[in-house]
Amino acid sequence: MTVIKVADMHCEKCVERITRLLTEEGLDFKVSLEDKTVTVDGCEHCVKTAMEALDDLGFSAEV
Repeated sequence: MTVIKVADMHCEKCVERITRLLTEEGLDFKVSLEDKTVTVDGCEHCVKTAMEALDDLGFSAEV
């Protein structure tokens, strides 16, 4: 599992947007507003896909 920090995730609306897009991408993930993280269970390609999706939504994310 890879933990991606999303420092600018501030509210439930952010969680909903992230959840919707990562679900559409078919990823196995967990979003934590409390920790401001997205945990991706998958290969390097899955993590890259998640990072690109977060970028598309306007979030700055780092592993």
